[in-house]
Amino acid sequence: MYGSRAFGPGGQGDMASRSSQMGNNQLGSSQLGAGQLSSSQLSNQSGGGNGGAGGAGPPLLLDNLAQHLNNPPAPSNPPPSSQANFPPPPGVPGGGNTPAPGTGKLLLLPNGNPPPAGSEEEKIYHLITELLDPETRETALLELSKKREMYEDLALVLWGGFGIMSSLLLEIVNVYPSLSPPVLTAHASNRVCNALALLQCVASHSETRSLFLNAHIPLFLYPFLNTTSKTRPFEYLRLTSLGVIGALVKQNDNSDVINFLLSTEIIPLCLRIMETGSELSKTVAIFIVQKILLDDLGLQYICQTYERFYAVGAVLSNMVSALVETQAVRLLKHVVRCYLRMSDNPRAREALRACLPEPLRDGTFAGLLKGDLVTKRCLQTLLVNLNERSE
Repeated sequence: MYGSRAFGPGGQGDMASRSSQMGNNQLGSSQLGAGQLSSSQLSNQSGGGNGGAGGAGPPLLLDNLAQHLNNPPAPSNPPPSSQANFPPPPGVPGGGNTPAPGTGKLLLLPNGNPPPAGSEEEKIYHLITELLDPETRETALLELSKKREMYEDLALVLWGGFGIMSSLLLEIVNVYPSLSPPVLTAHASNRVCNALALLQCVASHSETRSLFLNAHIPLFLYPFLNTTSKTRPFEYLRLTSLGVIGALVKQNDNSDVINFLLSTEIIPLCLRIMETGSELSKTVAIFIVQKILLDDLGLQYICQTYERFYAVGAVLSNMVSALVETQAVRLLKHVVRCYLRMSDNPRAREALRACLPEPLRDGTFAGLLKGDLVTKRCLQTLLVNLNERSE
């Protein structure tokens, strides 16, 4: 698949077996959470709060990854989970934001004090304890996924709470049998996407990101990215999984993230989604590839062999051909930036002189980029780098 062997030691079968093995070996491992908060401590802090009610609604997809915007509010009356609809999101999905320090509410109070009785914080702790119970987990996932951006330290509680991360990972591995043959229902997709939203919260937080990587949790998502069904439950599952990876790479201090991803099959997985996914999935997938390229090690890795360069270049070229018809400016921005970054490598620059798609040379997209001076300047710089005359 798009030169997958060129990008790592194993192909997709190896990827799936590794994820399955992790599902058997790491659930409940000491790596999954520091264990600083036991279930009894969580119960003591939560008190008698009342967990929210309601079925599993549409997964909370995140809006405008590239612009780092928050996701739209959930519908006030979600449809029954067994017949859930997937309304098209209004923008580009991607990583939700953990509130910046000092801007969000706090769950962890000074000196370990419990939250006031009847407070929203007490209800959040109660919902977190309900993640441990299979009977109450689905509703808790739904309610917590709605509230995850309200608290800047929710990731710390999720990671430190005994058994919480294992409960989230169980939600993921429980749907593996529905991937092949592709029989994933809307209900199951909604539920696992809510679990993924909480994992994304952990992936976004500066204090839990490295722990998240050290436990190799992203590998649990790769079987989802490896699916090809175009039905809405699968498309939203891929989209939400991409959002977790996108939340990892969009941080500025992401060298450790890039190092980890380069040791996995993320590039060929993203390339396939860039070729065959929906416009929304393509946008998040190419954003991930772009962030990998922006890292010096990532650029060196992709340009190290002809096979890797060709795999990325072929997909980008196909995207340019499609963009002539679709005029999807969000995708075009990322395509141009990927080519521009690749032109910083001398070997890649020499190759691009021969294989840069003609529509990027001849002004085909001049009208589309008329109001986007930044991308227009990036394209001009690319052509200058290749000794081309910009339009």
